[in-house]
Parts: sequence; structure tokens; C-alpha cells
Amino acid sequence: MLATDPLYLHPDDYLAGELVSPVKHEYRQGEAFARSGGTRAHSIITGNLFGNLWIHLRGSGCRAFAENMKVRVQAANAFYYPDVAVACSDRDRDQQLQRHFIDDPRLIVEVLSPSTAAFDRGEKFADYRTLGSLEEYVLVSSDRVAVEVFQRDEVGNWTRAIYGEGDVSIGLRSVDLAIGLRDIYEDTSLFGGAEGLTGED
Repeated sequence: MLATDPLYLHPDDYLAGELVSPVKHEYRQGEAFARSGGTRAHSIITGNLFGNLWIHLRGSGCRAFAENMKVRVQAANAFYYPDVAVACSDRDRDQQLQRHFIDDPRLIVEVLSPSTAAFDRGEKFADYRTLGSLEEYVLVSSDRVAVEVFQRDEVGNWTRAIYGEGDVSIGLRSVDLAIGLRDIYEDTSLFGGAEGLTGED
């Protein structure tokens, strides 16, 4: 959508609206899109990932954010709410800056749902790749044990590693952390099908 279009929503107006809206919206190129509610498994997996990252990063100079913190992607004129993000830059850690978004994520994690998986893998990842700070992008399935880890190498190329139920852990190079798949899916019915919640995860 062009900025001259009468329906174009200016980023400043979007940000102001998010402060009072009871529903979170993502923003891309002049349009705002309401975020759909997640399943119980989606919420649990997000919490597990955030908790492990928060503990690991204490005292490191990096900070983990979950769900309510937007990432600004200036090159794409977009704001997204990743499920988990880690930022390490001075401006993203500066508590004097009263902002509701970060600019320089080092790691972004999206927990997939059937309605968002294609976008998270496609246009959203393409937008995220324009962030010079981003070193790692992780996609976590919420309906089966499956994790994809995309890592940017020294020359800017992206590689993908796929993990499943037969694997023990995933390696997050951007934050120097190995996290067990059992820890990611703890308290859901997914890992091995023998633990945690049953029914409508």
C-alpha cells in the first residue's frame, strides 16, 4: 500500500493505536493485521523457550523478550510481534528509551500455528532477513516435535538445520545455548506423547 493511499496507516498512528488496543496487531507497509489467539500448546512452548533464554542470558548484556515486544523492520516498513526475541544492542537495552519495540534482535523465535506458518516461513522471514543484527531465526511447531533453526554465516548466507523427536537438543549459536527438545515441549502432550497435558493442546 502506498503512503499516498487514503487507507494507508502511518507507522506513528499504528504505534499510538497499539497502546490502547485490546487486541495486538502486526503492521506491514501501511496495513495492520490482528494477531489471532494461540493454542494452549503454543503458549506453553513460548513460555518454555522464554524461560530458558531468560535464565541463560542473566548478566550477559542480552535480554529476552516474549510476545508483547514488537520488532521494527525498517527496510520492510513493518512491525512484528515475535513469540520470543533476544536483543543485545545498547539502544534495545536502554531503559531510558520509552519505546515499545526493538530494532536489533540477534535471535527471533516464532512458534508456528497452521494459520501463520506459511507467512512466518515466507514474507516475514524475508523481512526479518533485512535486519543486519539478526543471526538466527527459529521456527517451532506447536502441533508436533519439529524445530527449524536458520543461521546466518559470516558472509550473510543462511543455513537450515531441522530437529525432531529423535534429537536431544538444538544449538542456538547466537546466544551460545543448547536447549533440550524436552525442555521446549515440557508440559505439552507432544514430546513422546507420554507427558504433560492431554487433549486440546
